[in-house]
Amino acid sequence: MLRKVLYIDLTRQESWVEERQKLFESWMGGTGVGIRLLQEECPPGTDPLSPESPIILSIGPLNGVFPVATKTAATFKSPLTGNLGESYAGGRLSLALRFAGHEAVVIKGRAERPSYISINDQEVRTKDATSIWGVDAQTTGIILRDREPGVGRRSIIRIGPAGEAGVRFACVMVDTYRHFGRLGLGAVFGSKNLKALAVSGTEHVDVPDIKRYKAVYNRLYRAAVHTEVMEKYHDIGTSVNISVLNWLRGLPTKNFLLSSFPEAEKIGGEVFAEKHLIRRFSCAGCPIGCVHIAALKTAFSEHHEFEVRRVSYDYEPIYSLGSNLGVKTAEGILQLIDACERLGLDVMSAGVVLSWATEALEKGLITEKETMGVPLQWNEVEGYAKALNLMVRAPNEFYASLGRGAEYAAKKHGGLEYAMTLGGNEVSGYHTGPASIVGQLVGSRHSHLDNAGYGIDQKALKKPMDLETMVEEIIKEDNSRGVFNSLVACLFARGVYSEENIIDSLGAVGIIKSKDDLESLGERIFQEKYKFKVQEGFDLSAARVPRRFFETVSASGMVTAEMVQEMLGIYRKKRGWS
Repeated sequence: MLRKVLYIDLTRQESWVEERQKLFESWMGGTGVGIRLLQEECPPGTDPLSPESPIILSIGPLNGVFPVATKTAATFKSPLTGNLGESYAGGRLSLALRFAGHEAVVIKGRAERPSYISINDQEVRTKDATSIWGVDAQTTGIILRDREPGVGRRSIIRIGPAGEAGVRFACVMVDTYRHFGRLGLGAVFGSKNLKALAVSGTEHVDVPDIKRYKAVYNRLYRAAVHTEVMEKYHDIGTSVNISVLNWLRGLPTKNFLLSSFPEAEKIGGEVFAEKHLIRRFSCAGCPIGCVHIAALKTAFSEHHEFEVRRVSYDYEPIYSLGSNLGVKTAEGILQLIDACERLGLDVMSAGVVLSWATEALEKGLITEKETMGVPLQWNEVEGYAKALNLMVRAPNEFYASLGRGAEYAAKKHGGLEYAMTLGGNEVSGYHTGPASIVGQLVGSRHSHLDNAGYGIDQKALKKPMDLETMVEEIIKEDNSRGVFNSLVACLFARGVYSEENIIDSLGAVGIIKSKDDLESLGERIFQEKYKFKVQEGFDLSAARVPRRFFETVSASGMVTAEMVQEMLGIYRKKRGWS
């Protein structure tokens, strides 16, 4: 299998392909290859929104070959945090890149006018997107589906008005219901005048030993479909965690003022499933069907005329735009998710920014003059929907500051102690204990998906752990996910891809790795990511932890600043950092 990287220079309107066999042999694919290409292509101190700032999309050796290996890694310099940007999306993109014969794509430069890139096998063209600039992300996809080839094998990724406007947490929509959500890839697209990317191809994958391949494939398929490993993801999905975390007192509510929500039973996954769920579907190459779609019925005329919109949901949007904003109805949450989808905003960052703004207005740090009369109040869905649009339009300094994230807005207006960010990234929906806080802070992208610290907290509730053991678990998980995200499989399938199954699946496509090889790879990937972060100014010893974490009881009880600092000291020592 030839391992190729497609390079696209938007400024010069050129593209070329390079064989990078040694790169993939050393770094596998996905996030491993992504961080190395970012180091090659992004000079130190590069402005994330400059033409010199690259976008890297990369897949791994299992994509398009084995079940539930469905993700594409995006690596870039984050305009939100100023250092490492890393995001993942499902849908059809990884399969489309495989069919097109490209395991990584590097996009550089800036187009002279609004454009989109069309990749069809080895043909790469940059096309005019002036007529769809300003169009919402969903409609853009509908338009391009009629113009681009490859039905059934094609992926179309695109930005909305937020990315065009440079909102620092703008996302990229992938095939209608999936996203590169975190850390502002949409703004990087917009800075390059890049509206969309369409990928299709007709190549196939050769495996060296078809008999061995079939045996491994069938084993993985049975583990995914015929056991309970992934059953919960198909049934109610991750939204089932609303009721679980609420019961544990780990569900962030009203900007972490509370850790349980009295109205949680009205916005739980069970309610969404019973009253709003209309469809489940899978990413390409996955048999599970974990993507849950709800119907949102909205009136667009006083004469009883309605529109029904399809909105995807899971735990994180329900937390960030639900309990975190005091929103008490599933319909209200779906309305806010839909607003984010139209605009092209990351729902997690959007919800945390709005919750900070709500509290800042309550405390008098801002007034209705700054909000332009928009009522930013808990459970005020219409006000929040207006505010989301104003973040993108940025008609005044206040809304422009919201578009740069909660950390920036709080430094400008006050209330930093309850601006809920870690490493500059708006936090995820867990107040489970110290491992969740430390895990997000030390993770390479400051995400709960770096090392699942919230899961470590929950394990400690069943079997107590000391702080050192928690740190060891965080490091172990961070390293192992570096390998997993280089394959690139869906994190929901961690129970399917055991270490033995990873080694066997790689062997079936001609890649021989031992347990020690994988452990070494995970550690090397993590260290390379941190090398880039430090190069771009990140300093773990100076990182801010919001005081609110220590004022609100968590599922593990009260967390103290001393506990967090002790864990960080242990962490630095075990990583070998001064």
